[in-house]
Amino acid sequence: MSTEKILSFFGEIARIPRESGHEEKIVAYLQQFAKERSLDCRTDAVGNVVISKPASKGYEGRPGVILQGHTDMVCEKVAGSSFDFSKDAIRYEIEDGWMIAKETTLGADNGIGVATALAILDDDSIEHPDLECLFTVSEETGLDGARALTKDFVKGKTLINMDDEDEGYFCIGCAGGMDTVGTFTFKEKKMPEGAVATRFSIENGLGGHSGDDIDKNRMNAVQQIARFVNRAFSFGVDICSISAGNKRNAIARNGEVVLAIPARKEDEVVALFNCFASELKSEFAVTDPGITFSAEPVNWNGPVMDGRTSGNLVRALLALPHGVIAMSAEIPGLIQTSTNLASVKQEGGKVVVGTMQRSSVNSEREFLSQRIAAVFEMAGAEAEFSDGYCGWKPNVDSAVKDVCVAAYEKLFKKTPVVRAIHAGLECGLFTEKFPDMDMIAFGPTLQGVHAPGEKLDLASLERFYAVLQEVIKNIE
Repeated sequence: MSTEKILSFFGEIARIPRESGHEEKIVAYLQQFAKERSLDCRTDAVGNVVISKPASKGYEGRPGVILQGHTDMVCEKVAGSSFDFSKDAIRYEIEDGWMIAKETTLGADNGIGVATALAILDDDSIEHPDLECLFTVSEETGLDGARALTKDFVKGKTLINMDDEDEGYFCIGCAGGMDTVGTFTFKEKKMPEGAVATRFSIENGLGGHSGDDIDKNRMNAVQQIARFVNRAFSFGVDICSISAGNKRNAIARNGEVVLAIPARKEDEVVALFNCFASELKSEFAVTDPGITFSAEPVNWNGPVMDGRTSGNLVRALLALPHGVIAMSAEIPGLIQTSTNLASVKQEGGKVVVGTMQRSSVNSEREFLSQRIAAVFEMAGAEAEFSDGYCGWKPNVDSAVKDVCVAAYEKLFKKTPVVRAIHAGLECGLFTEKFPDMDMIAFGPTLQGVHAPGEKLDLASLERFYAVLQEVIKNIE
């Protein structure tokens, strides 16, 4: 099946700024797409869009199908890049059968799902029942579009989510998630007399998706910055500023801290950092071979953080868990519960630490967030929780799952994998709003999502598109 239309639409989407919370231009693009083709299009108050297309000839009596993807993308770039996600087009290239963005995230998560839906809407030769193509907003920052969806926005009873990232796999369940945030309030004190300021940076970790990649033991810049500062405290340093990580659902790749150091100890602290850098290069030689380190003097005329708060902050960052907490006892190889120590950001007289918990067991996820809140509170910080979202319980009797498996076996003469995943999908929220809806998630193969270097396997896109067309014409 030709994917020319999909890639053409993706090329247009890649030129449209669409960071989570700023989807206005992609919404306008979808509305114009529908208008040019005289297709029914509705947009709700938050920016979710549904474009409908009547059934092709001979399929009028079949139940309708919903194709669903999200319009926003995670915006991450390599350290030092001048790329501006608010106006610049994503730059990608084709390399060894992969579409790859080397300086930024590619946005195939989930721009390729959006482009696929548009390709089907644009092609009158494809056989299908009544179609509703649902495009949701702000999936990456908390599934906000799915959360705001009203029960009357779509009519179909079968939904195909196109946000899974391993071709040949069909997803029938996923983890739920929530954020736990700790806020430290510190007192400012004057830069110590005779002190000099040095910026210590850790950059270019591999990072990755905090669900799909949390079991890969990749370097976490938040943890490692805290680990270095804890050692440096013995030299009488103060924290001028600290920043590491970015998105709640991405493993922290970069971090830096500016330390005020007694002038006579500056060389020793720099030597300590260089030794620490060698340790990390060895520890993460396999998972993060591209980590870089730098130490450079800076002019610092501002205040520093009071010693009590800085000590509590660093100890909390060391104590907070990060990674896999529990594996499923029912499904071999499935991560059941995890947490991501996502970010630390200094904002005026406060330092905000972001974490995200995932679990396919809601009570386990809530308990883990309580444990993390306890660490924050023992360290003198205020803890807050997001509303969270529930997981998607696998339905082994799913009719659409059976159609998908049959389609894959027919086309490729082999049996696909049916599974649940640890990443979060909007299907979990859809089950709350549409309890009778039969759902499945599948898509082409993506690698490195939520980090620069994200790439799409073009051969897998062809197989995905062939299966999708076979499925939508055989759902009854």
